[in-house]
Amino acid sequence: MARPRQFDEERVLHAVRDQFWDAGYAATSLEDLLRVTGLGKGSLYAAFGDKRRLFLRALRSYTDVSHGYLREMLDSTPRALDALRTFVMAPVSDAGAARRGCLMANSTCELATADPDVLTEARRTYEATTALVAECVVRAQDEGDVPPDADPIETARALLAAQQGLVFMGRTGMEIGTLTATARSLVDQLLPGAPTS
Repeated sequence: MARPRQFDEERVLHAVRDQFWDAGYAATSLEDLLRVTGLGKGSLYAAFGDKRRLFLRALRSYTDVSHGYLREMLDSTPRALDALRTFVMAPVSDAGAARRGCLMANSTCELATADPDVLTEARRTYEATTALVAECVVRAQDEGDVPPDADPIETARALLAAQQGLVFMGRTGMEIGTLTATARSLVDQLLPGAPTS
């Protein structure tokens, strides 16, 4: 009979996620993973498989949690236009977060051309994000803040492209004031009438 696991799986995934987020996939060694999880090699591999499978599991967990937060923010903001604005401006809400970027965006840049599973996860993630944002665009149309003839999916993709562009620019070390001004300009152009102060 197999022994029950003696560790908190979610805590381990969180620690692994942060390691990959801070260092990237290639620069994270097995020793790094053992250090941040506090597990032995046998326990880690028995529970999660090899480094690649552990990374994919952490990446999926990250995107699932992120989508939960995004849905909650989009649904709970009283006016849809303000929710869309918050979505675009998210990468500049914190200077530290702007430098760290997004785990999915970072991983896509590092691995998507070489790893079909990462590419599949990136596409799944961005399509799910687009669908959530498109629902909010429809609500903004119902509230009279987005033109009724705007295509919700195309508008959502444009907003996502703007947001991910800010993520990338933040990773380059762009000064946060400049990045914020760029984000406000994008909001003004993509969401006319949205407050940007």
